[in-house]
Amino acid sequence: MARCLRGSPMNSFGVLRKSNRPSCTRTPMRRSSCLLGCQVVGLLLPNQTLASTIFWQWLNQSHNACVNYANRNATKPLPASKFIQGYLGAVISAVSIAVGLNALVQRANKFTPATRLLIQRFVPFPAVASANICNVVLMRHNELEEGIDVLDSDGNVVGSSRIAARHALIETALTRVVLPMPILVLPPIIMSVLEKTFLLQSRPRLLLPVQSFVCLAAFGLALPLAISLFPQMSEIETSQLEPEIALATASRTVVYNKGL
Repeated sequence: MARCLRGSPMNSFGVLRKSNRPSCTRTPMRRSSCLLGCQVVGLLLPNQTLASTIFWQWLNQSHNACVNYANRNATKPLPASKFIQGYLGAVISAVSIAVGLNALVQRANKFTPATRLLIQRFVPFPAVASANICNVVLMRHNELEEGIDVLDSDGNVVGSSRIAARHALIETALTRVVLPMPILVLPPIIMSVLEKTFLLQSRPRLLLPVQSFVCLAAFGLALPLAISLFPQMSEIETSQLEPEIALATASRTVVYNKGL
């Protein structure tokens, strides 16, 4: 397993659906990067209406819900009702945070219109980061209830651990916070500078293509950074897990699939 993980390129690295034993499969990262790039461009568009804010947050969290579901630790089945509950909770939280922050910015009369517009461009990051955490927890909360399989050094299932599931969700949630940080923070800063240049002021039609390129470049930076934060198969000491798991193996450490 370790050889398989070390020998895999970044864009094909992942343990997606885990049954009884870990496997090394291809992760369709590039397949979803185009859609995510479009979402980022939409989230960062200036002068958004209420309808456009709701639409882009809904699209982004719908995509995230599918990614979280497809890349979860699949040792335990997830009922359709749980998926729908998690999806609705994630979308509602994202839309509520984004709309609420936009309303606060609009009511901040002490800011100049230019400053208000700049602040408004940063609203997507706290909205998306908070909603991403909700998305991960809600889409995978059944793992906290039922636990996930932990394996010894030989790849044998030792038992099912809720503590390991909590570690897996925390690591995945932190990844989901880091991932949108460069994507939603760097482009507003860069675009606020580029928009003042003669080229974009004289050719406003170039604004959207330039913003799209900046967002895609930021995505290319953010994705490998976020994925590399934690290993796919994380290691934990048996002394930190449930007593029955520590008694079931002679190994000092076990591993678990944290999901992506």
